[in-house]
Amino acid sequence: MWDLELDSVVAEARTAFESGKTRGFEWRKSQLEALLRLLQEKEDAMCKVLKQDLGKHRVEAYRDEVGALIKTLVNALLNLKKWMSPEPVSLPLIAFPTVAEVVSEPLGVVLVFSSWNFPLGIALEPLIGAIASGNAAVLKPSELAPATSDLLASEVPKYLDSEAIKVIQGGPQVAEQLLELKWDKIFFTGSARVGRIVMTAAAKHLTPVTLELGGKCPAIFDSLKSARDKKVAIERVAGGKWGSCLGQACIGIDYLLVEEKYAATLVELLKEVIKEFFSNSEHLARIVNKHHFQRLCDLLQDQSVADSIVHGGSVNPEKLFIEPTILLDPPLDAEIMTEEIFGPLLPIITLKKIEDSVKFIRARPKPLVIYGFTNDEKLRKRIIEETSSGCIVFNDALIQYMCDTIPFGGVGQSGFGQYHGKFSFDNFSNRKPVARRSFILELSFRYPPWNAKKFQLIRHILHFDYFGFVLCLLGLKRQNYRFSLECW
Repeated sequence: MWDLELDSVVAEARTAFESGKTRGFEWRKSQLEALLRLLQEKEDAMCKVLKQDLGKHRVEAYRDEVGALIKTLVNALLNLKKWMSPEPVSLPLIAFPTVAEVVSEPLGVVLVFSSWNFPLGIALEPLIGAIASGNAAVLKPSELAPATSDLLASEVPKYLDSEAIKVIQGGPQVAEQLLELKWDKIFFTGSARVGRIVMTAAAKHLTPVTLELGGKCPAIFDSLKSARDKKVAIERVAGGKWGSCLGQACIGIDYLLVEEKYAATLVELLKEVIKEFFSNSEHLARIVNKHHFQRLCDLLQDQSVADSIVHGGSVNPEKLFIEPTILLDPPLDAEIMTEEIFGPLLPIITLKKIEDSVKFIRARPKPLVIYGFTNDEKLRKRIIEETSSGCIVFNDALIQYMCDTIPFGGVGQSGFGQYHGKFSFDNFSNRKPVARRSFILELSFRYPPWNAKKFQLIRHILHFDYFGFVLCLLGLKRQNYRFSLECW
């Protein structure tokens, strides 16, 4: 698609927005309902393309993408009217009879870049927020998930308002052309490298940006005394590492931190769960393409890294499959410990004391999530107070992504901007304060010419000293300072 075609597509979306039709409750509701019908009626086709692009089992595809989106849409439809309603704001007493509220208005025409690992979910989740907040939107699916991209391009225009909601396919060249255009918001999910390109292009038009990037998400595994707690924790670690897109997830566990004396036990328990959960490779996704498959294989080429493998490590180039792999204490300066893994390789790093995990995490870029498997309240408090991350989850993994009442987003190099549920609505809205005041009461002391009494009245007001203000206004409070125009 050439520049002129892109221009006309985006111009049509802007015309639709400028017409005002996207602002109304009925349009927003009808589009969300249409998207819900799309998911329900095309469930089979969606699960099929996710199998084609990433080898996802139907249950995984429904759990992580189709079903998760239905949940989001149901929540949005139930709450849309409340989200759109102005929010009253309390004002200081001195502002009487002023009233104020915050009105959420749509930003305009927004651009959404999706990623390939959850090509349906990460395409439509932000789109739901954009529609709910009354915007026109252009969606650019990932070209690395071509079957899903084709399905979105084919089906979305059949269900949604094709003037206001556009799907544009293409590779990096199309993305670059889109970034040359003026947008009212850009929402990007992907790598930090491309995120920098997006930010640079957005700066040209001073376009606000949300970046959902990722990074190396650590999991701290403390010594759990209860055998049941330990078993449940191990299962949740395994699910949080390999159970969602074979570890190709920005919120997946990147590496584990554990005390030296518990490392051997942890490895054996993980092996048992891998055998129980993932012995059938059909229940696991595959690596997205040859490039990423080779990237992961290259991480293991370093002999010192290869020597640290304690489970797995076998690869199948024809099926683009790498089995769940555990590494014990690979070198910290190896690429597997300096770059986001985004695959089924799980390094376990041993520490003298589990409390050292806080220092270990602080010495590295701020992650999207920190997972902590511990019942130690002191350790939990330290993790909360002494580390910085987009989110912290104790004793589970990945569940935060499914909770619409929890904001999802990173901090620092893991991204910025939050979405999901009402946070998606706010992400694509301008929260505009509106104040209304009558002409009945006038506070004339706020205007020149200045004198000592006006100065004192202003001081009382700005200190919220209303009693002193009334006394001063009535002339019952003695001035305890000198006023001089020379101070100005």
